[in-house]
Amino acid sequence: MSANQPDAGFRTPLGRVRGLGSARSGSAHWFGYRMLAAANVPLLLWLLVSLIPLAGAGHAEVVAFLQRPLNAVLMLLTIGAIFYHAAYGMMEVLEDYVQAKLVKTLAAALVKGGCLLLAVASAFAVLKIALA
Repeated sequence: MSANQPDAGFRTPLGRVRGLGSARSGSAHWFGYRMLAAANVPLLLWLLVSLIPLAGAGHAEVVAFLQRPLNAVLMLLTIGAIFYHAAYGMMEVLEDYVQAKLVKTLAAALVKGGCLLLAVASAFAVLKIALA
């Protein structure tokens, strides 16, 4: 049992040979996901507080709203955080419930690619309005 593997005595000989065991990154992964979720809270509150008054507004008012620099930046941050959070959450589901490696790899590529595509399209729309 070495100093950097304190649990090596509890592992089977086959487990020691294969090097299987904890990747020691689970808590960092969990903490990162919680911080991302926490960052979404003020962004979504801003979005709700900002968009409720625009519920009955016309196109010109919404365009004027997005042409304000602070609103455009916060909208871009919200888009990035929400789509990243969605991809992160779907990856968790895939890791937990999809067993076939090929299916998991293809689904992960579709999820990440789809979220990236939608985030870029959304950011493009905001920038097109903001810079018009």
